[in-house]
Amino acid sequence: MVPHLVTALTGPINELEQRILDSMPAIERWFRLEWMEHTPLFYSSVDVRNAGFKLAPVDSDLFPRSWSNLTPSMLPLAVQAAMAAIEKICPEARNLLIVPENNVRSIQYLSNLAQLRRIFHMAGLNVRIGSISPDLKKMTTIELPNGESVTMEPVVRTKGRLGVKDFDPCTILLNNDLRAGIPGILEDLHEQFLLPPLHAGWPTRRKSTHFKCYEEVSKRFGKLIGVDPWLINPLFDKCGSVDFSSAEGMATLRVGVDALLGKIKKRYKEYGIKEKPFVVVKADNSSHDLGAITVRDTKELETLRLVGVQVHDVILQEGVLTHERMNDAVAEPVVYMMDRYVVGGFYRIHAERGVDEDLSAPGSSYVPLAFAESTHLPQPGVRPGVSAPNRFYMYGVIGRLAMLAASYELEATDPEAEHYA
Repeated sequence: MVPHLVTALTGPINELEQRILDSMPAIERWFRLEWMEHTPLFYSSVDVRNAGFKLAPVDSDLFPRSWSNLTPSMLPLAVQAAMAAIEKICPEARNLLIVPENNVRSIQYLSNLAQLRRIFHMAGLNVRIGSISPDLKKMTTIELPNGESVTMEPVVRTKGRLGVKDFDPCTILLNNDLRAGIPGILEDLHEQFLLPPLHAGWPTRRKSTHFKCYEEVSKRFGKLIGVDPWLINPLFDKCGSVDFSSAEGMATLRVGVDALLGKIKKRYKEYGIKEKPFVVVKADNSSHDLGAITVRDTKELETLRLVGVQVHDVILQEGVLTHERMNDAVAEPVVYMMDRYVVGGFYRIHAERGVDEDLSAPGSSYVPLAFAESTHLPQPGVRPGVSAPNRFYMYGVIGRLAMLAASYELEATDPEAEHYA
């Protein structure tokens, strides 16, 4: 079923859904032409927020780590996409090495690794998991509650190649966003494909660059189907370096937030939206110690106390409400993609968070059931808002737009690009 929308402002979203369905042939051709010019990411996930009057991505993960939330019915799509992705990169590939996050022992994350291993095994590859953590000294097997187990092995680097004992992969899949820095063991690999590339990690990546690319994509897409790009694009501004421990830094932040709130209020007035606008303050490099701060009024910044947070490059993002509910808990769809294909998704829910708050926080859980029909094709002619496949198709279009923006982003930040100019 389609999740319950508690807002009365479902009209614009239903109109957007109808416009997207009516434009499906043009949309798919447009994506096809884009992928002829740009390389899709190996895999990615996108958090989408549905405000009833607006549907937009609020975050894009280039190292998605919740694959275990995909239902068994979604796996055939993921396996086919994995086959297509591997065939383009290394058609003769036999061995794949997954490099996970360091020192993660949560059952949820380990189940994610087991699911990735399953997908690529079914795609015809031998799969091993090799940790770059200096703390892992020997092969370690961890049992999972469902009867599966995950075996992690210390990586071995020899002659410019990375592998594990008696295993030489042609492709290395990073499931590690490198926020702690790029280890030398991953650099200058010889004749091995490292996916995603190192510059997709947070030492290089910036959210402001991504959303600048998404802004460009949304304008072109809006022109294609005849909609205001704002309906699918969160406004944003780069605040620059902010010292959260100083009065001057907080004053800079207030000025930036006030300016962005003014822009949002203008658009709300234009569309007759009665909701209270808000801005989300985030670290531009996705640092965990800042998190996502919701600001509805600049006066709230006067009492903001962030212990341990000092200087950060900051992005200010238009807050997008989520008026979706699963069992009375606030929910947001998360779209999972591999290569250029949407392979599934789920709802992130949080019973203790409000409609204007970040749901990616302790206490969140996942409900994959709402996308159980994801393998169905869209159903043209069905009234908007009542068809799960149609709503999922719309989410998938937004997810693919964000993935395309990420492709633009990686091309723009590729340190090797100048050599080919």
